[in-house]
Amino acid sequence: MDREGAVSDPDLADLQAFAAVAEARSFRAAAARRGVSPSALSEAVRRVEARLGVRLLNRTTRSVTATEAGARLLERLAPALREVAAALDGLNDLRGAGEVRGTLRLNVPTIVARLVLPPIATRFLARHPGVRLEVVAEDGFTDVLAAGFDAGVRYEERLAQDMIAVPLGPRVQRFVTAAAPSYVAARGMPAHPTELLAHACIRHRFQSGVTGIWEFERGAETLRLQPDGPLVASTLDLEVAAALAGLGIIHTFDGVLDPLIEEGRLVRLLPDWSPAFSGPFLYYAGRRHLPGPLRAFIAFLKDTTRSGW
Repeated sequence: MDREGAVSDPDLADLQAFAAVAEARSFRAAAARRGVSPSALSEAVRRVEARLGVRLLNRTTRSVTATEAGARLLERLAPALREVAAALDGLNDLRGAGEVRGTLRLNVPTIVARLVLPPIATRFLARHPGVRLEVVAEDGFTDVLAAGFDAGVRYEERLAQDMIAVPLGPRVQRFVTAAAPSYVAARGMPAHPTELLAHACIRHRFQSGVTGIWEFERGAETLRLQPDGPLVASTLDLEVAAALAGLGIIHTFDGVLDPLIEEGRLVRLLPDWSPAFSGPFLYYAGRRHLPGPLRAFIAFLKDTTRSGW
């Protein structure tokens, strides 16, 4: 504090460091995202706390959490820092021959990172070499703006009502049910979804701890089942490996199973009961000044949608 007791203003870079650590709840994760060392972020946070005269983060060997003061500061600070980043990105757009420069941070479901995003991301980066793309893949529901992301990708039923949504990737996807030929030979092929309750099924558990419900649809008839089986996992690769080994029946995205079915490594089950659903959307806040990389990505997605996926 100065002689009159006023708080000394922290540097903008130090405030950005604090926000990154508070949002990531980890010095190591924030350092990896910002391309600096954890010790550099730790020093920056210490400087902010010293200048403000209040502890902002509770640190243990296992976790970093915001104090009440830190949470209050982050709530007001995060939107302001996004506006600063947008202003700087706007200036970056004026460099060279209108080349877009800057960082685009996206939060996406793991299935989108695996099936949908790769061809989109590679084409976008080839078109905009001045952009750095940072992607975090997770299945838990995240407040993308509070966590420091420019935008998120979600499926329609999980879109926030106050967000703007832009289609990303195929507009229709399906859930497919399949099993290895060895499993079908040993246990038979179910003729109706309810028969799955008597079969060994491979289940998926989300980060929230909820185990996925299997949905089936044929015409106007809809079924929701919770079959049982030898494996419940949160890793799709493990689930697919178990299905290929003949341990049970799997029910997941068509983009995962269709190539294995075409190769003959899996057999499609209940083909008339594969429910279709809308493909994912990019969503973002409708701010007046969007960061240049996000504007470029939105324009790229709209152009790709017009030309077809």
